[in-house]
Amino acid sequence: MLKMLTLFQGLPGQQLVPGVLDHLESPRKEPSTSEAESEASMSEASSEDLVSPLEAEAAPERGEEEASKKKKKAKGLANMFSVFTKGRKKKGQPSSAEPEGELQAPPGPGAPLPTVEALKADLELGRLAAMAQFELCERDTYLLLLWVQNLYPNDIINSPKLAGELQGVKLGSLLPQKQIRLLEATFLSSEVSSVKELMARALGLESQRWAQDVAPQRLDGHCHSELAIDIIQIISHGQVKAESITLDLGMQIKRMLLVELAAFLRSYQRTFDDFLERCKQLKNYRVNIIANINNCLSFRTSVEQKWPSSQDLLGPLNELKGHGFDALLQSLFGDLKPLFKRFTQTHWAAPAQTLEAIILTVGERLPEFSELHDCFREELMELIHLHLVKEYIIRLSKRRVVLKTAEQQQQLAVHILANAALIQSFCTENGSSAAWLHQALPTLAEIIRLQDPSAIKIEVATYATCYPDFSKGHLSAILSIKGNLSNSDVKSIRSILDVNMGVREPVKSLFSLIKIG
Repeated sequence: MLKMLTLFQGLPGQQLVPGVLDHLESPRKEPSTSEAESEASMSEASSEDLVSPLEAEAAPERGEEEASKKKKKAKGLANMFSVFTKGRKKKGQPSSAEPEGELQAPPGPGAPLPTVEALKADLELGRLAAMAQFELCERDTYLLLLWVQNLYPNDIINSPKLAGELQGVKLGSLLPQKQIRLLEATFLSSEVSSVKELMARALGLESQRWAQDVAPQRLDGHCHSELAIDIIQIISHGQVKAESITLDLGMQIKRMLLVELAAFLRSYQRTFDDFLERCKQLKNYRVNIIANINNCLSFRTSVEQKWPSSQDLLGPLNELKGHGFDALLQSLFGDLKPLFKRFTQTHWAAPAQTLEAIILTVGERLPEFSELHDCFREELMELIHLHLVKEYIIRLSKRRVVLKTAEQQQQLAVHILANAALIQSFCTENGSSAAWLHQALPTLAEIIRLQDPSAIKIEVATYATCYPDFSKGHLSAILSIKGNLSNSDVKSIRSILDVNMGVREPVKSLFSLIKIG
């Protein structure tokens, strides 16, 4: 702006100029006869510049020096103010609405002289209005809005250093509001499109590295990907640009970027699922899965900070993480399946040894997940904890064992309690925080141990409040172990689940994962 003001200060203060500088002519000094003649001749010269060559040859010849001066002066003025007159007739051209060579009359002797600041503002307004008529590129649109909406009103009009010079001067907006709104809409559209394109390009490059079996970076002992950082920076840069113009524009683009981020995360999840399906044989398959799961932490943190009320935005991230966990645990759970079968194959004759083999296998595989962030490693351990409890209950529910004496039932209950304690201690020591699973096996052991149907009903009712997805089918499978219960006792115990205890739907599922044949 200072550079622009310097240019304006270099203009001759008493020279008569068409357009916004017409009123610079001094009202106190009447033009002399010679000056009027000179001015008229200037007007004629500027008109002659536009006639055909044949007409120019027929015109009276003038002195070379006088013609040269007039021509230079006319062209100089035209060049200086061409930005204000683009798209209009030049002052030297004849017009049906304006006589050839006619200039605006100077203000009368009683009219106040305009201040320099007002003249500069008029010049700037005309210049910017002319610029805004062109089809501006993205950068020019941004810079024009930055000047009109931020720098000019804040750094110029409200500048403490310029307060004295601008005192009493009423300076308005540099552009009409309608034109500003049009420029803002253009900026928002182009900026959001740019953000969308950059995010798609970043995801394309990242997925290309997965397919090419490129190992991810390691950062602080964890598999690391730059994708989340790149996307967050792209989003933040777009918002910062809008906020640098006005805070209101920043709020508008924030809502628009939220929509684009949600679409990107869905695309990210689909691309990751495709990788999980197609690239299982790649050497770096598992570490790239870990890197993408770790990405979810950066995305989640950013969303919670910028859009705390948009938690549904995390849905694709949760699915991506869940699918990644499933892929990582698939081979481990496959190795555990034949070990769990030993419970029923041996008719629960050596449950302690069987469970020890299971725990040993899990312990040997845990280092594979060490490059996950701590929070995700804990989530993974909770999934392992859930799997161990679930598979144990499935083996209890196979109806392969029928114990007809109280002593046999009590002995099995003791084994179940010991196994439950081992599972709980192992999983807790390795990071599982699934305290909600702690009563799943001990309460079943208590149901098997008890002999009084009324006591069993109380225990079942309590159990159903802890695990609302515990159904009659699951209960019947457990009661089938107790071979000394009559059919009427079984029916009476099952009826307790018909009582509406006001239990809510389970936040986490256990028995809904267990299918009873």
